[in-house]
Amino acid sequence: MDFNVKKLASDAGVFFTRAVQYTEEKLGQAEKTELDAHLENLIARADCTKNWTEKIFRQTEVLLQPNPSARIEEFFYEKLDRKIPSRTTNAELLGQYMQDAAKEFGAGTPYGSTLITVGEFQRRLGGAEREFLQMSAINFLTPLRNFLEGDWKTISKERRLLENRRLDLDVCKARLKKAKLAEAKAAAEHELRVAQTEFDRQAEVTRLLLEGISSTHVNHLRCLHEFVEAQAAYYAQCHKHMQDLQKELSSANGDTFPNAFAVNASTSGVTAGPSPLSTDTLTGASPPSRPPNPSNALESSTLKIEEVKPPATGTRKAKVLYDYDAADTSELSLLADELITVYTVPGMDPDWLIGERGNQKGKVPVTYLELLS
Repeated sequence: MDFNVKKLASDAGVFFTRAVQYTEEKLGQAEKTELDAHLENLIARADCTKNWTEKIFRQTEVLLQPNPSARIEEFFYEKLDRKIPSRTTNAELLGQYMQDAAKEFGAGTPYGSTLITVGEFQRRLGGAEREFLQMSAINFLTPLRNFLEGDWKTISKERRLLENRRLDLDVCKARLKKAKLAEAKAAAEHELRVAQTEFDRQAEVTRLLLEGISSTHVNHLRCLHEFVEAQAAYYAQCHKHMQDLQKELSSANGDTFPNAFAVNASTSGVTAGPSPLSTDTLTGASPPSRPPNPSNALESSTLKIEEVKPPATGTRKAKVLYDYDAADTSELSLLADELITVYTVPGMDPDWLIGERGNQKGKVPVTYLELLS
């Protein structure tokens, strides 16, 4: 008991003298031993590494799991050293809902069979997402977390110890300056030599740990490459699944529900989605030639623009690429860069769409448009 009390009193005395020394340094009333420039640079580099690693780690967590409640739950599972339960991805849940709905509507109906097909591909997308999340957590998040919770804590501990050794060294220097008696000076010089030795030893330990930051960068670089590879593989899988889905839907429903916006690129130069302008367009090339007048007998004989009504669904916005002068009253004149609403109606020539701008309405050539979402 006596030993513990004495040790407690000694520790309290050391803490007090350090606090006094630190306060006097802040007030400019005491000298401070400066670290060498190389060690200072290593400390600054380590702090920079820690700060940016922490930001990258947190933002990657948000990217992989946008739900903050789920992230908190996963955090507690990790702290309790328990396995995180497997979660159903949103795509998998959507796919399940679609397939359940198909059972209610009837799997033999066109809508029901399509729901089953789309639902299956949504579940495949969800499976690809699950695999990507697992690979990213193992190959990228875990190494970053290990650095922040392992290596960095060790470095921080040794840096605090180095700061204490520096304060002890400066306290001994101050005592030596204040000592007047020969006996007091001798004792102060001995304490100073001991403090200097401990400071130098701790500075070397801290320097070795800080120089290990270079190895940390190399390790994180490898992990970053693995994260990019996992991300690329995931997006490639998603792209392939969606291409397969489009082909399957096209072969199953293409005759019944033709995609009016999926115009043949070889004849019209317009794709089903927004596409950037070509180099020729950007350099001021002339607009495409006017498409031929509709030769469809049904359209020419029965289609009356004033009687055309927009469908409940299927309208889209389009950006006009070039000026266009209407050839007759059934067409709509266009100005470059304006936005209009477009849609198709049964029996229309695929090179043309119905365009609306305010109260004006008429046929417009697809090749003069960039279809937006």
